[in-house]
Amino acid sequence: MAAKFLTLAACIRNESRDLSPRPHYPSMPKYPKGRFPSTDDEEKNIMAEGSESKALFSVTGMTCSACAGSVEKAIKRLPGIKEAVVDVLNNRAQVLFFPSFVNEQTICETIEDVGFQAAIIKEETNENSIQVCRITIKGMTCTSCSTTVESALQVIPGVAKAQVALATEEAEVHYDPKILNYNQLLEAVEDTGFEAILISTGEDRNKIQLKVDGIRTDNSMRIIVNSLEALPGVEGVEIEPELQKLSLSYKADVTGPRNFFQVIESTGSGRYKAKIFPEGGGREAHKQEEIKQYYKSFFWSLVFTIPVFLTSMVFMYIPGLKHGLDTKVVNMLTIGETLRWVLSTPVQFIIGWRFYTGSFKALRHGSPNMDVLIALGTNAAYFYSVYSVVRAASSPTFESTDFFETSSMLISFILLGKYLEVLAKGKTSEAIAKLMDLAPDTATLLTLDDEGNVANEEEIDSRLLQRNDVIKVLPGAKVACDGFVIWGQSHVNESMITGESRPVAKRKGDVVIGGTVNENGVLHVKVTKVGSESALSQIVRLVESAQMAKAPVQKFADRISKFFVPLVIFLSFSTWLAWFLAGKFNGYPKSWIPSSMDSFQLALQFGISVVVIACPCALGLATPTAVMVGTGVGASQGVLIKGGQALESAHKVNCIVFDKTGTLTTGKPVVVKTRLLKNMALREFYELVAAVEINSEHPLAKAIVEYAKKFREDEDSNVWPEVSEFESITGHGVKAIVRNKEVIVGNKSLMLENNIVIPIDAEEILAETEGLAQTGILVSIDHQLVGILAISDPLKPGAKEVISILNSMKIKTILVTGDNWGTAHAIAKEVGITTVIAEAKPEHKAEKVKELQGSSGIVAMVGDGINDSPALVAADVGMAIGAGTDIAIEAADIVLMKSNLEDVITAIDLSRSTFRRIRLNYVWALGYNLLGIPIAAGVLFPFTGFRLPPWIAGAAMAASSVSVVCCSLLLKNYKRPKKLDTLEIQGITVE
Repeated sequence: MAAKFLTLAACIRNESRDLSPRPHYPSMPKYPKGRFPSTDDEEKNIMAEGSESKALFSVTGMTCSACAGSVEKAIKRLPGIKEAVVDVLNNRAQVLFFPSFVNEQTICETIEDVGFQAAIIKEETNENSIQVCRITIKGMTCTSCSTTVESALQVIPGVAKAQVALATEEAEVHYDPKILNYNQLLEAVEDTGFEAILISTGEDRNKIQLKVDGIRTDNSMRIIVNSLEALPGVEGVEIEPELQKLSLSYKADVTGPRNFFQVIESTGSGRYKAKIFPEGGGREAHKQEEIKQYYKSFFWSLVFTIPVFLTSMVFMYIPGLKHGLDTKVVNMLTIGETLRWVLSTPVQFIIGWRFYTGSFKALRHGSPNMDVLIALGTNAAYFYSVYSVVRAASSPTFESTDFFETSSMLISFILLGKYLEVLAKGKTSEAIAKLMDLAPDTATLLTLDDEGNVANEEEIDSRLLQRNDVIKVLPGAKVACDGFVIWGQSHVNESMITGESRPVAKRKGDVVIGGTVNENGVLHVKVTKVGSESALSQIVRLVESAQMAKAPVQKFADRISKFFVPLVIFLSFSTWLAWFLAGKFNGYPKSWIPSSMDSFQLALQFGISVVVIACPCALGLATPTAVMVGTGVGASQGVLIKGGQALESAHKVNCIVFDKTGTLTTGKPVVVKTRLLKNMALREFYELVAAVEINSEHPLAKAIVEYAKKFREDEDSNVWPEVSEFESITGHGVKAIVRNKEVIVGNKSLMLENNIVIPIDAEEILAETEGLAQTGILVSIDHQLVGILAISDPLKPGAKEVISILNSMKIKTILVTGDNWGTAHAIAKEVGITTVIAEAKPEHKAEKVKELQGSSGIVAMVGDGINDSPALVAADVGMAIGAGTDIAIEAADIVLMKSNLEDVITAIDLSRSTFRRIRLNYVWALGYNLLGIPIAAGVLFPFTGFRLPPWIAGAAMAASSVSVVCCSLLLKNYKRPKKLDTLEIQGITVE
């Protein structure tokens, strides 16, 4: 996926280029300097010119983030540039631009003017051809079912990856739309014997579904479709005539839902009315329909089963009723047997028909499942009973014993278990439902006049908002979608998205996220992202994907499921045969046989009990339900875990590697001390230094410029002396001519390269600076060292306590940074880390992680910058600080949305809790089968006289699945370690 997919609740900024103080808000859009969206005429003119284009460039010669910053800055200076992102690791630049202002060749030449070689990558300028399709699959009962569907999807040409989750009853398929379409995927699922319902086709474009009332003929529908297809920005229209439903794919920056409504309603002169159709037919609606179906089936099975139970187990002990039920109808056939036969038949063949169809489909594909076991057990009981009563009806001497209550009660208890199971499984995905419910139903749309004043306001459905709309957010109301404030100030509660408990101040220019709550004050917000582009939608997709991904431990259940059902059938037949032969050849006393049956019937009951007590579902649900609840709990606490693999690896972590800048430190350097070695005014000194550094994108340069502004508060702080011959020396510093003086600003090695003498007292100041965990910057004017700047990147509050807690958890901590050794050691000493690796390039960080994996076991990497990406990928578990770069977030397995270091502990502790729950589920599921099957087979009967009737065995089987799901649901009560609460009590909060 594109890096923007995991922007999530992260501020899109490049740590190595822009660390100037500013709020860290999720999904902060980056805009070219001087081109921040506003309501001014220039912005309107550009947007009116037409749609934007995207181009990808290969940029060779970049060696560090400063180079990338230079390239990005040069591109953004061009007219018509909407966005430019430079990836120094892959030597690429991606640019969004308006073709009417600038073209690709001009951008290419601009990059070359900066000093790098550039070329357009034509074959990659198009969108990724792989799309993601999500499908609801109805009818799966165990891992055998999900494995069958998954295998069928994976062999289809054009499918890159397919995952089927039993717990969510969904499939996620990555496919090439040039080779096949989603209809073929649906057909493949249905060929395996299950019902397939499309949730989404997952294209990287906005989609909306509309229902049009008033259409009477096919021609009317065709006219509407043609009118919509003619609109600019509409990429496709699909129709479902029987539902009068339209599905439109469109470019959000060109058109939107309100335009579609207007076209539809104007096409028929007001005869046609459009409304938004429930999304995807309503995933929740499918779940509710399934719950309703199981409830209905269970209810009707009870209606028939209760009389069967009463006539066979209760009324037989009431003298008057017993006499009536024992009255003969034909030969030895009684009224009671006839009633039970009549009442149990609808339960067996109408209510229980789902088990016949399920077992037929499973056997057709050679993957027997739970339905096969249920069908075998109930059919054995039912048809033996039929044989018994038919023989009694045709014989004047044969006294029959029927098991009609066994088959009907079995089906009733199993339906009750399935009903409770789907109810419980619905609660495992509550995290997604709660996220989706965050978006408000309505929004107040503002119409602005040419001066930017509010001319009109109206309340509309929030799904009708379009990009560049302006909305009004009242105190206490939810923000309808992502955007930025153009008027007003307030505090916004973002806890529901980021997990940050404290309200965040918002004023003009600040970003707001859809679904958050405005606390106090009115805000006017310009919409930037709608529909699937919003941070909320991205988070929902991430959590959905996480819940689809299988944990490696799930392979255990998958392996068992391949032979579980055949083994149970074999054990069942063996049990019946053993007891039957033992009875035939007097292997046990006749007194063991109940008075109401013979040895064959006793053996049959033991065999049926073995079939119906075995439960493959409990094994199949043990892992996915726990992973679903665990990832949902993590999302609610601001820890986004990308699936079962990340969860499983995190619980085994015994070594964590921390980046320094932006991870252990705040990532916002500030000048803390200035030492002049020559007599000159500090104001003059900073005039020269800032004039040079203003041309650099390095975070240290920004810190110097910000500090220099303090000496000229009474003047225009954005204007500095002109410079010439500016040069950025990668990894060392900068130099230029200012007011006919050569000014060099950089580290010690840069001074030595330029033959500038460093006095002993300057060396001592540098050593003292590094000892205080500060970075020393040297300044020379006309080849004479005139000053030293001490720049500090403060530690994040609570960093020391977090490292201490990790050490107490027996987790080794290591600091890896590209900073100098002195500063690195000082920072490490301050937080309590003993192992330090300094002056490490990005590739060296990754190499060190691999070394640690060989010696220390499972290694996690915590970072936030582009230079951390290789290490995040190399680590067993990559954790990205939420306020870091989008590239780092894309590379990570776990995203800490609040940028809190304490969430590193939360992520590890949550994964440990989840896997304790998975182990408990497996112990329960395996223990249940290992103990239940022998008891059902009659192991205890010779010693205690205890046997398990088939209907009780069926109830126990149904209860096992429900118990596993409920055991996973207990994870919803997860509380983070009390040690972290102690940090808050002490007033330590991490920003």
